[in-house]
Parts: sequence; structure tokens; C-alpha cells
Amino acid sequence: MVSFLQDQRVRFLAVGGTNTAVGYLVFSAFTLWVFTDVYLGYLLSLALSYVVGITLAFVLYRRFVFVVRGHVRRDLARFVSVYLVAIAINTAALPLLVEVALVPPLIAQLIILAVTTLLSFFGHKKFSFRRSTTE
Repeated sequence: MVSFLQDQRVRFLAVGGTNTAVGYLVFSAFTLWVFTDVYLGYLLSLALSYVVGITLAFVLYRRFVFVVRGHVRRDLARFVSVYLVAIAINTAALPLLVEVALVPPLIAQLIILAVTTLLSFFGHKKFSFRRSTTE
């Protein structure tokens, strides 16, 4: 079990799964209970779920997945930039799936999460938490 957890991809999936579940629960709660009568309320839910998700993910990825120290501000700026790409994809795709393809918002978000999770791994590994060989 310990050697299994030494694999960075496994840790990424575990932390990402936890973070995705929390973000999806926040998205679902706001969509179902807060913004129910708001036009495009699911986009407001999406924005709030990203705020929670980015905060939680940065701490968990930094500490448990990529295990880096120092350069907190630089890492955070890079981390947020990777998430800006993900949220741009999400913000464009979610209305397309919901309004055009008539996919329910909760299902549409699950579909998009599969794509953005894969992009996030490579973005964080190659950019957010990248260290030179001297660091």
C-alpha cells in the first residue's frame, strides 16, 4: 500500500478526487438550493465552486502530491493560471451542454470535469509546481 501511494499519479488522483468531490458538492448545493430561480444560476454556482476548489487544491497538491517548498506566491500564481484555463473551458462548455445539448447541469459538469482533470494534472506537473534541478 505504501509503494502504491508513492506514485505521484495515484496521489494526484486521490487528492483530485477529494477536491473534485468537494467542488462538485459545492456546485450542486448552490445549483439546487441557492441559485434555483436565477437565470444561468449554474454559472454562479460554478464560480463559487472554483473558489473553494482552487483554495483546497492548492494546499493539498502542494503538500501531498508535488511535495514542494518555497516559492509559494509563484506557485500560487502559476496554479491559478492553470485553473483559469480549466475554468475558461468549463465556462464555455457548460452553457453549450446545458443550453444547446440540453444536458442537465449536474451531468454536464461531470462530463467537463473528466476533461479538465486530465489537463490540470499536466499543467500542475509541468508548470505550477515545476522546479529546476538546482531547487
